[in-house]
Amino acid sequence: MEILILGAEGGSSTVPLQKDTLSLGRAADNDLPYPNDPWLSRYHLRFERTPEGWLVRDLNSRNGTIFDAESLKGSRAIGPGNRIYAGHLTIEVRDSADSSRRSIVNFVPPQSESTERRSTMVTNLDQVLGRTSAGVGRAKVSKDSTLNNARVVDALLRVGRELAGHRPLAELFQVILDLSLSAVDAMRGVILTLESGDLELHASKGEGFSISTAVVDQVLRAKESLMVRDAQMDDALREQKSIVSQRVHSFMAAPLQTAERVIGLIYVDTGDHISPFAQEDLDLLTVMANVAAIRIEHARLVLIEQAEKVMEVELAQASEIQRSLLPLETPSVPGYELAGFNLACRTVGGDYYDFIPYSDGRLAVLVGDVSGKGLAASLMMSSLQARVQMLAETNPEPASAVSTLNRSLSVRCPLGKFITFFYAVLDPATGKISYANAGHNYPHMICGDGTSSFLLGGGMVLGIIGDSHYEAYDAELNVGDTLVLFSDGVTEARSPNGQEEFGDERLAQFLLERRQVPTADIISQLVDYLREWSGQFGFADDFTMLLIRRLS
Repeated sequence: MEILILGAEGGSSTVPLQKDTLSLGRAADNDLPYPNDPWLSRYHLRFERTPEGWLVRDLNSRNGTIFDAESLKGSRAIGPGNRIYAGHLTIEVRDSADSSRRSIVNFVPPQSESTERRSTMVTNLDQVLGRTSAGVGRAKVSKDSTLNNARVVDALLRVGRELAGHRPLAELFQVILDLSLSAVDAMRGVILTLESGDLELHASKGEGFSISTAVVDQVLRAKESLMVRDAQMDDALREQKSIVSQRVHSFMAAPLQTAERVIGLIYVDTGDHISPFAQEDLDLLTVMANVAAIRIEHARLVLIEQAEKVMEVELAQASEIQRSLLPLETPSVPGYELAGFNLACRTVGGDYYDFIPYSDGRLAVLVGDVSGKGLAASLMMSSLQARVQMLAETNPEPASAVSTLNRSLSVRCPLGKFITFFYAVLDPATGKISYANAGHNYPHMICGDGTSSFLLGGGMVLGIIGDSHYEAYDAELNVGDTLVLFSDGVTEARSPNGQEEFGDERLAQFLLERRQVPTADIISQLVDYLREWSGQFGFADDFTMLLIRRLS
């Protein structure tokens, strides 16, 4: 059995359940540490092997663990198909490697293998190319070597012709295997590539392969080609059931090696009624594997480039749609100066702000921040915007608005995702402000007399607990005062060394020094200042800011 761990930003990793226990949390000494996930506890959960099978145990985590659709209390037995949510992580329990692959290839540990083999030959690409260069200058060439050279040239010409076209990547692997088997007169073979640290089968002829993990390690790590000329001369190999049942006489393995890295391997073998492989076969397979690896990487890059072009177009369209969801202009309110600005750190983002005029003359101002960044966050932001627009038709009071939004979002909000949200209603005639805060940054009140304060008070973020209670708080905007709403992309901008955040104090000081500057200019100056202050880090999160200043 294994677990697939999906992160908030789309990354994933597969972890086989092999140890008796496997711990997960923010602390570095966990088996699976995730130090950058603030919603995980230091020691959040643990997978444990029992005589009855595997189970998962919540370690009294602060924010809890969800097992399928229920809160996990204590421990639960796990099996393929179960889904676990912890912090921003989604964990799927699955069967170990694909059964169809296991029926074709089995990797056997090297404990029982002898360390020295009389029938083993090892080479690498540099040695093969060196021998080829040295052979070119020989004056006297034997008949046998002429025949061998003709075979090599013919094989490489075939490889060149077959791989020069624009075959789909899925077809390419089987073509490469067929060419390799034909070139060295092999009976069976497989092509395996490294995918996220695991070997994945892409082409095969035959089944029941038993490949030593020591051979795999030597090919992949040392970038060496290896040949066992006669398996029957090796005591350990001769005892392996697969060698006996498949009547393997001779086998070779060569790295799929580009100039930069090894992306997999080719394995071929012959039966006991066929002549064993020779040094020339190992050299030829080594060169063919190099050519094949370059062709495979080229095909992959073409696919990636095509996918990136499609993604660029789709993201550009998504960005245009998202911009249309934000205010096209700030409303005109007599006696007040308003400004709002949003800058996504990626093509699309998860911040949202709005100004909503009420029918009774009041003005709702709001800002939200979806957890995470990028496309997933932008989709949640769009959902939030649609709900706010529907809600605004009823001119709700802030606490009522936030409670209604939370109930609606909690029904469909993905586990591990949430939204921080601030909703305020301003009465322009009096400067009175009523507000509710769902886990968002405390807004700054920059006063005309040169002092500043926070609008304190708040409740749970949106989307986690559907029946959360939210309270309304009051404040007042006097003549000369400026209310500043913002997302954490402003205060959490980092210094060039990455060790220091911009923070609330620096933001307050920046705003106080410019309390007479037009609000739109303040935002523009802050964007430029933060870009310079952060240096190479730039904006690591979405930037959103709203300013409301009372003029009279």
